[in-house]
Amino acid sequence: KLAPSILDADFTCLERELRKIENGGADLIHLDIMDGNFVPNISFGPKIVESIKRKTSLPLEVHLMVEKPENHIKSFINAGGDIIILHYETSKHLDKLIQTINKADVKSGIALIPATPLNVIEYIINKIDILLIMTVNPGFGGQKFIPEAFTKIEKARKIIDNQKKSISLAVDGGINLDNISKVVKAGVDIIVVGQIIFKSANPEETTRKIKNLLK
Repeated sequence: KLAPSILDADFTCLERELRKIENGGADLIHLDIMDGNFVPNISFGPKIVESIKRKTSLPLEVHLMVEKPENHIKSFINAGGDIIILHYETSKHLDKLIQTINKADVKSGIALIPATPLNVIEYIINKIDILLIMTVNPGFGGQKFIPEAFTKIEKARKIIDNQKKSISLAVDGGINLDNISKVVKAGVDIIVVGQIIFKSANPEETTRKIKNLLK
């Protein structure tokens, strides 16, 4: 599945940008929520998510790159988030927070930055719907894919395949037309990309091209 990140979209004509990726065959929309603390950048909040929800039928994947995610989960669920992804590194009470998300009938996920090993989520993996592997250090678009991440992706695939429930493996960061096929072969279910779509001359056509590479 393809999840374009709208962080690099033109926010002055966001509805038009949404139509381009919808027409190109995007499966969901990835929303990077940054607070300037966990990551240096600041992006947008629930109001924007609410507006996007009104303008698209695609599921919204909310990626909370924030300190104290417990203060924000409910507002993003209420804004229309269909999937809420938390960072392992931001809370000591992940289990409780995942329960809160699951009880709201919303899909839950955990994201890991490149330096965080996979074994930290073994106790909670069977309670989530998505495991997101960051293949760049989060906070800014346009970074290069960390090559060592391939090993982590392959290991994550094995861990997921050993679970009784269905869990999607997602990858976010530095994915481009040169490495996307290798990423898919490593066993990824959801690819998050931003700049290569929205900075291209024809975002709709680029979305379609990437979708074809995922088949």
